[in-house]
Amino acid sequence: MDLSTTYMGLALKNPLVASASPLSKTLEGIRRLEDAGAAAIVMYSLFEEQIEHDSLELDHFLSSTTDLHVEAASYFPDLDHYNIGPDEYLNLIQQAKQVTDIPIIGSLNGTSTGGWVEYARKIQEAGADGLELNIYHLPTALGVSGAEVEAQALEVLKAVRAEVSIPLGVKIGPYYSSIPNMVAHLADAGANALVLFNRFYQPDFDIEALEVMPRVTLSEAYEMRLPLRWVAILYGRVAVDFAITTGVHSHEDVLKGMMAGANITMMASELLHNGVERIGHILGDLRTWMEEHEYVSIQQMRGSLSQKNVVDPSAFERANYMKVLQSWRQDDRAAATRR
Repeated sequence: MDLSTTYMGLALKNPLVASASPLSKTLEGIRRLEDAGAAAIVMYSLFEEQIEHDSLELDHFLSSTTDLHVEAASYFPDLDHYNIGPDEYLNLIQQAKQVTDIPIIGSLNGTSTGGWVEYARKIQEAGADGLELNIYHLPTALGVSGAEVEAQALEVLKAVRAEVSIPLGVKIGPYYSSIPNMVAHLADAGANALVLFNRFYQPDFDIEALEVMPRVTLSEAYEMRLPLRWVAILYGRVAVDFAITTGVHSHEDVLKGMMAGANITMMASELLHNGVERIGHILGDLRTWMEEHEYVSIQQMRGSLSQKNVVDPSAFERANYMKVLQSWRQDDRAAATRR
């Protein structure tokens, strides 16, 4: 049973990759992920604010934000003690490469060029097999257009691509006005892979304390439908590899991702909730399903349910919107309540 696949030019033993999460924050956690069967590990993200927090650029940013509200600075953690610093991050990559036999992919999380270029080079020098640019930008200014937001992301990618030779993946959110157009531009700018999609965590309100509170919620399986749809639409149309993240919890989810056209599926929430041992269980279930359905390899199924290969391509477009609405039945109410 051949579970092997490729991603960003990297040969992987299976399509299940541990995405950026606290699980890769320590060398012990990284070893546990490899022992459990992960084909590759995306490192815990290094944030732009960590890289640049001593620079005048960020000092201006923090100061200008503080002017907007007397408590605004409190939204930023103490960056000297937040997560792990840039030097510790690079050391962890070096150590991980010494004790593992699977690809280690760095992760940078930010929006501006700033220290990204310098630290992309340092991550490469630390021995990372690839780098994921985690684009997390929430434009709030009324005068910033969608085109400017897209141009900013492309500028970051181009600057990093010019500095490093290792494969680059770009993790984006689903809110661009034209995802196919943006994906095509990212591919032209040097992305080797697209990771769909970044989860934009939403704050909650504490109505008693009258405070805005950060809330982290782990993904649910249904959230996979959005990246699944877009990978299926884009497969075979853009010359990049695809990774599906968000909502991957079972071997069925891995299979769906492969059939949509993804090269890999990424998992974090399931592992945080149920332990890294889930990787082995999922891979075992994957092999069993493939054997029962007479598949001999992952490549055999890849893209089989993509838009270009299904009998009815309109299933991914507007016609399906009407069909879905008409598919609701009264007896679905009890099933929905149980879910």
